[in-house]
Formats: sequence, structure tokens, C-alpha cells
Amino acid sequence: MRTQVCIVGGGPSGLLLGQILHRAGIDTRILERRPRAHVLSRIRAGVLEGGTVDMLRRAGVGDRLAREGFVHTGTRVASRDRAFRIDFAESAGKPVTVYGQTEVTQDLYDARDASDAAPVIHGVEGVTIHGADTDVPHVTYDAGGTAHRIDCDWVVGCDGFHGVSRRTIPEAVRTEVERVYPFGWLGVLSETPPVDHELIYANSPRGFALASMRNENLSRYYVQAPVTDRAEDWPDDRFWDELRRRLPADAAETLVTGPSIEKSLAPLRSFICEPMRWGRLCLVGDAAHIVPPTGAKGLNLAVSDVHYLSEGLIAACGGEAEGMDRYSDRALARVWKAVRYSWWFTTLMHRYPDDTAFHQKMQEAEIAYLDGSPAARTVFAENYVGLPF
Repeated sequence: MRTQVCIVGGGPSGLLLGQILHRAGIDTRILERRPRAHVLSRIRAGVLEGGTVDMLRRAGVGDRLAREGFVHTGTRVASRDRAFRIDFAESAGKPVTVYGQTEVTQDLYDARDASDAAPVIHGVEGVTIHGADTDVPHVTYDAGGTAHRIDCDWVVGCDGFHGVSRRTIPEAVRTEVERVYPFGWLGVLSETPPVDHELIYANSPRGFALASMRNENLSRYYVQAPVTDRAEDWPDDRFWDELRRRLPADAAETLVTGPSIEKSLAPLRSFICEPMRWGRLCLVGDAAHIVPPTGAKGLNLAVSDVHYLSEGLIAACGGEAEGMDRYSDRALARVWKAVRYSWWFTTLMHRYPDDTAFHQKMQEAEIAYLDGSPAARTVFAENYVGLPF
């Protein structure tokens, strides 16, 4: 089998890249280890930057997003029962849109199904990337007990932190930096109305909390928890009690609770791999970088990678190499700014195991400064709604 671009990983970034390239007349094959139902069951980010929304529209998958997405023009930040609102329109001139990653993935699957592009190949095992440092790379894999080979011009790794793509780049070539946080996010999905029409980020001496949503009757809530905990250590009653203690009083009083329909505990880390291109192999999204979810940057960064890479691949398939030569530097310049913002916001809002009363007071002072300073609110809003591509 031969294709122009072989994409390893069939999540939203791989599907979006495949959709954009297909619309540009470039042939792709997408390999995914998991079944389609598993990919669509992943509960992930729900806040889309304006640039991400624009990319989805240009890819022809923005219709349902426009109908069902919730446009948010601000967010609330709280500390010690004091809450204030940061107005995105006033401070940054644009909003964000709440629309779950599962819905984005479904729209991209639907678009590929409706096109004449090759279907996503699910259930692949033993993916191996060969000759990435040559002009004739190829990918081998097993599916249904049969060995397969795809010859291609480019290989794109959209296979996440644990995937094969990043590890294909020799250790002597890549540089990896990491910050592992000593806590995780315990997330609950419930069929209840959201406590607020916008997100609430809450700092508390008991730890961080976030009130979010997926739609008018589907809420997503998080509390900071020790990374050593398990989701089963947190029965619903314990979760709701803890969430109320961390939210501002007005939100805690109106919180509607109910049985959780999904519960998970995710560890937090900041991770960056450089470079994001080696020969004919390029990395996208979690294969190259991980950010804490505090600033909602994970999916949005993957989409900005797709933006830079799709421009480079389209140009390269037309005989122009400059875009691909610049891909890693362009992508990483934006990645590092988003990593900085996510690290700062995570540090500001969370309680660390060795924090003292001084640390808590410093967090509260910085949050108060954010409340009172138009300049600080502008910096926050510009980063939250998304820096330009």
C-alpha cells in the first residue's frame, strides 16, 4: 500500500490533519490502535480557542459546532469565597467555545466517512516506523493477524505520549523536559445542569476545584486530589461534599448533584520534546507535548500543530520545502508560551503538599491583583482565549 502521508493515531489531531489534507487533494492513511468506540468514549477537553474553532470550520466540520457549542465571553476565578469575572470580550476581544472533544472527534469521523478518503484503520498492533531519516520512509503494522506495510512520503505521529512515534526519534537527537505535579484532577461527569453558565476556577486551602460543563444538562466537575488516590476512593457523596467546600458560597448553595456517569483521576504533568520533526517524521499534540488541563490548552495546542504542519505538508507536496523546514520551530514557539501559561495558572490555583500559610497568602494576593488590574486580566484573557497561530 502507498500513500502520501501516513498518520499514526486516530484521535482528533490525526483526524483533523487527515481531513485538511484530503480537502487539499493529498492522500492519507490513518492508523489507530483502539476501536472507534473506544476513541469516541474518551472524556477530554471541552474549551476551544477561537483559532481551533476557525480551523474546524475551514476543515468543513464546523456546522454542528456552530449549532450546539456554547460561546463563553468570560470565566470566574474564586479564592476564599471571593469570586470575580474576567471578561474575554473586554480584555482580549474574542470568546471561547465549550464543545467536548468527543463531539469534535465524532464530527471528524463523520466527515471522513462521508468523503472518498480511505477509512481509518482500527485495531492495529506493532506499529513500527522505518527510514524516517531518509526520503523513503515506510510504516509496518499488524491487523487481524496479518502484516501490512505502507510506503509514504511523510509520517506524522499523533499517537500520544505513550505512542511509538516520539520514541522513533533517537535519544541523541531529542531533548525532553518534564515537570510532574504531585496531584491529579478527579473528574466527575453528571447529568445535571451546570452550576454556572460559565466556568468557575476556584483556589482553596483545601485544594483546587473547577466547575465546567458539556451542555445544558451535562456537567463536568473536578477537584484536586492526591496523585496516589484512585477514583474508587471517592464515592459520589464524598466528591460532592468536597466540591461544595471549595466553590464560592453562591455556587455551592445552588449546586445540583446527581449520580456520576463517569469518574476518573488524571495525573498532571508538563512535558515538551524537541524537535518536533526528524527527517520525514513529524510529531503532533501529545506525542510532543503535554500540559496540565488548568488552562485548557491540550487539544488547542494539537490543533495549532496541525495548522503549521498542514501548511508545510501542502506546500511540500507542491514542491516547496520551506514550510516543513520551519514546522518544528513554528510549532514549538507557540507550545512554549502555552506551557508557560498552563504552568503559571496551575501553580497559582493548586495546593502543593509542602505549601505553608505563606504560599496560600501569596496565591490569594496574586488572585486579588488579577481581580484589580486591567493589565493582568488582559494577559490572562489573551492566553486563555488563545494566542494567534
